[in-house]
Amino acid sequence: MATYVNDLRLKEIATGDESGTWGTSTNTNLELIAEAFSYGTEASFGSDADATTTIADGSTDPARSLYLKVTSGASLTATRTLTIAPNTVSKVWIIENATSGSQSINISQGSGANVTIPNGSVAVVYSDGAGSGAAVVDAFTDLNVSSSLSIGGSGVATTGKAIAMALVFG
Repeated sequence: MATYVNDLRLKEIATGDESGTWGTSTNTNLELIAEAFSYGTEASFGSDADATTTIADGSTDPARSLYLKVTSGASLTATRTLTIAPNTVSKVWIIENATSGSQSINISQGSGANVTIPNGSVAVVYSDGAGSGAAVVDAFTDLNVSSSLSIGGSGVATTGKAIAMALVFG
């Protein structure tokens, strides 16, 4: 019997299963691995309320993407929480808050820490996949550049987080 217990929710074929059809499952898994390095847009907030996005088992899903643009179908009137499920997924995301209503969003996975992303901003986060106590952490909180750093362009910011984002996004 196949399972989907890995961090990318890929189909893990049991030994001896899918005789003659394993190639289809393998090809699907390879496509999903490529998706995990891609860009995805998801209207995570269908209404002005907290929401959960669940990474689909063995099928295409924007939440699997490395860069996830979070949008809303309704104008948010307060900071809303987006919970990423399942809470056993350990993964890095670059998440953009492109919701309407000028509100921040909290990215959560379990009862552990979460990250707040202001409207119009992008954050690099990782989930620890620790189950019910899972945490989402800002990956650039303690970024330290120990040598030289060169950033070109106008309007260059000097705060640590702004510099880190400039390194990632140019």
